[in-house]
Amino acid sequence: MTLLDGKKTSEAIQNEIAAEVAELKANGYKTPHLAAVLVGNDGGSVTYVNNKVLACEKVGFSSSLIRYEDTVTEAELLQKIKELNEDEEIDGFIVQLPLPKHIDSEKVIESIDPRKDVDGFHPTNVGRMVAGLPAYLPATPAGILQLLERYQIETKGKHCVVIGRSNIVGSPMSILMAKAAYPGNATVTLCHRNTVDLANYTRQADIIIAAVGQPGLVTADMVKDGAVVIDVGTTRVPDATRKAGYRLRGDVDFDSVAEKCSFITPVPGGVGPLTIAMLLKNTLKAAKQEVYA
Repeated sequence: MTLLDGKKTSEAIQNEIAAEVAELKANGYKTPHLAAVLVGNDGGSVTYVNNKVLACEKVGFSSSLIRYEDTVTEAELLQKIKELNEDEEIDGFIVQLPLPKHIDSEKVIESIDPRKDVDGFHPTNVGRMVAGLPAYLPATPAGILQLLERYQIETKGKHCVVIGRSNIVGSPMSILMAKAAYPGNATVTLCHRNTVDLANYTRQADIIIAAVGQPGLVTADMVKDGAVVIDVGTTRVPDATRKAGYRLRGDVDFDSVAEKCSFITPVPGGVGPLTIAMLLKNTLKAAKQEVYA
């Protein structure tokens, strides 16, 4: 069994980005600038956004963090997005999800200029991805592709089972794995919470990508020997032995499943670090105007 080290892979990608940024600056180009909008004080979101800001510093980006209380109105938030769309200094920006219930997330996503949508959630970028056109890919699926590629995992003709159909991970992941490219060219089955007899599908899978946020859902009896298992889940579960009072647990029961796998991601330290690296990669593309030239 080989552990797919997302932290190590993320550091390699960030080092590559940093070298490219240094070259851009040396040639007189502006510093790439990523902005993040954070609404409320959700612990996971705050940590994630802070990590993004630190990652920007590491690769030589400029970054801006715009914070609002969770009482902010939808109109105020949409006005700020309009300003960011029009700000020529900002190459790309993200609005951290989830948003408070009184704000329509879809309306917010659709209000972002697709050329600055480095999260890859805007319908224009989703449509371009489906059509095989240059697009900003959602960061988590893009990170998984990097992991498969850098560990030289064969995907052509393999049966890939994706568990979860969110617009952020599951749905785009299933599309990308089916594309006629590497990593991809797989036969893909998309499962979700209404799938009957999930284990029947996962036991046939050469590659399992679990992204449902249900701790320990995938157990050893659901995985065939030699499978590749990618665990996207990061759920906080109570743990009195930890200083924070919780620990992160994935969708895969790691201890029982790992011994059956050829490759597996840990939680934490697997897919998570790559999500930030790919967000930076999208921002660099935006700064260079590679996607919407």
